[in-house]
Amino acid sequence: MDVRIGVTQAARELAFEVDDDQRDELHGRVEAALAGAKDVLWVIDRKGREVAIPSAKIAYVELGTSDERRIGFGG
Repeated sequence: MDVRIGVTQAARELAFEVDDDQRDELHGRVEAALAGAKDVLWVIDRKGREVAIPSAKIAYVELGTSDERRIGFGG
């Protein structure tokens, strides 16, 4: 699943992929972070890297699918 997180006062968004089965768990952790229950939102991507985002700096979160988007002449 594709995840995009906008961070205030940052020129670029954070974009990474997580396993599709993490969708509900991640959704709950995002809600808790935005509600102020957690100071830091921790996300582990498909490659095992841990990403920490301060909850107060989260501008938006987009949880998408991992469907490939093809552009150009790719088959």
